[in-house]
Amino acid sequence: MFDLSEVKYCKRIVVGNDNPNQMASPEKVAEAQELLNRCLSEPPKGCIMGIEKSFKVLQIGEHQVVLQWLCYHVGFPRKPAWIKD
Repeated sequence: MFDLSEVKYCKRIVVGNDNPNQMASPEKVAEAQELLNRCLSEPPKGCIMGIEKSFKVLQIGEHQVVLQWLCYHVGFPRKPAWIKD
């Protein structure tokens, strides 16, 4: 059972393209996914507290481009030593 009162550290992980001026490469998206998986599987195991789902529609010339991203908030009972901010 997950109890929010035990959360002492929260990590925000963005997966996808959230900045139209600086598009995320596939490697950067894969890196964010790997960090999320590590947060949920390695000790101290985190738990997803919330997910933000966002998108932005851009008009570039005659084309419309849709940027989509998910932002995960992962809570931990203590800050993992392997997380660098």
